[in-house]
Amino acid sequence: MEATVVMGRRAGPGKTLELCLSIQCSKPRCTRLQAPAAASAAATPKSTGLINPAVCEKISLCNFSMKKKKNQQLQQKQKKKDTGVWTGLGWGKGAAAEGRRWRRRIQAPRSKSILCSSSVSVAELSGEDGDDIANVMFEPMFEANPSDISIKRTSKITVVGVGNVGMACAQTILTQDLTDELALVDILPDKLRGEMLDLQHAAAFLPRAKIVAHTDYAITAESDICIVTAGARQREGESRLTLVERNVSFFKQIIPQLAKYSPNAILLIIANPVDALTYVSRRLSGFPTNRVIGSGTNLDSSRFRWILAERLEVNAQNVHGYIVGEHGDSSVPLWSSVNVAGVPLLQLLQSKGIHYGKHTQEEIHRMVVDGAYEVIKLKGYTSWAIGYSVASLVKSLLRDQRRIHPVSVCAKGFYGIEDEVYLSLPAELGRSGIIGILNIPLSNEETQRLQQSANALAQIQRKLDI
Repeated sequence: MEATVVMGRRAGPGKTLELCLSIQCSKPRCTRLQAPAAASAAATPKSTGLINPAVCEKISLCNFSMKKKKNQQLQQKQKKKDTGVWTGLGWGKGAAAEGRRWRRRIQAPRSKSILCSSSVSVAELSGEDGDDIANVMFEPMFEANPSDISIKRTSKITVVGVGNVGMACAQTILTQDLTDELALVDILPDKLRGEMLDLQHAAAFLPRAKIVAHTDYAITAESDICIVTAGARQREGESRLTLVERNVSFFKQIIPQLAKYSPNAILLIIANPVDALTYVSRRLSGFPTNRVIGSGTNLDSSRFRWILAERLEVNAQNVHGYIVGEHGDSSVPLWSSVNVAGVPLLQLLQSKGIHYGKHTQEEIHRMVVDGAYEVIKLKGYTSWAIGYSVASLVKSLLRDQRRIHPVSVCAKGFYGIEDEVYLSLPAELGRSGIIGILNIPLSNEETQRLQQSANALAQIQRKLDI
């Protein structure tokens, strides 16, 4: 086991030796070590020495830093004398070394008194069953392949489709400094070049990023994430199946090209109907399930949290709740797990005698579902909210944030779903894509509604020509 000791200047012979330690142990806090006057040098730990278990047992279990208490008068005297500075090799002299802090690594024997140090991963703190905790919390997906992906020093993101949604995604990604290179692809060369120039002209106001655009998919080569926003809009009176079939013809031209030039990329599907098209993308690309993700109900869940936050007069970031299932009318709000700063909402209201019944819950869910339609009716399209939603997903993926997002994933094997259907479930996102699906408890009613949503999507998928 490794421990790290950060050591400051010696207080002087026979004085207290102040240390700054970052180590964890099972005994009460020890604030200082004594260095006898006659053997101050001998009491100083060697760079290859072992931590004394008797001393370590005095150090606290929690991470803490025993900061050196400075004596101003002593400091001034020692500055004048220019002596007593710990150089990492011994007690040395020199004004240049005055006030420096030297970091040394000490090999500590594994013992019951020392649980871990700052250089040991937090997973080792879990005790004898620590290795099983993550496996209980999260489960892998069907046909996933979370192989190690080397993290490059630079990142590249491709956005296919430079319409309102595509450019909102591009703009939020650039302003949040999430990529070093942004590639734009569209079939309209004039609009494509115009959007590229418009972003490039803002270079003095944005984090530095290379912005390129072309109708040829070769420009997307070696992308880390490919965001697909291109697709046909739903016509008035058009069924979802007809819309999916029209978009499949587009995706047959898009997805194989992205897979060809960026075989290790993560596909992030935004175009609607997002669940069916995420399934189509998985089939056309041949990528493992962990690297094909749909934006799903990530935005729906944000609307859900915002509505509750407005009613509770609290920040939406402290309201936690998910919309799962289809991104559409058959989505399922998980009321049983809604909480505010860790406090279960429905249980709290019930304990206070406040009735928050089915009618109110359905009213809020209807507001979530109709939210996009209202925006489209008022301004003609949605853009900014989905742009920020996509940026949050990109950040979790590229920076290996391991955050939980309700996104469209392969739901086979979860909550009694037997078909290889794509719908939204709370998923842990990291550099390899989907790391696992959160084992969130559902009520019987929520499970039944989720299965109904899966069946509706499976019927559409079976009729697709792919």
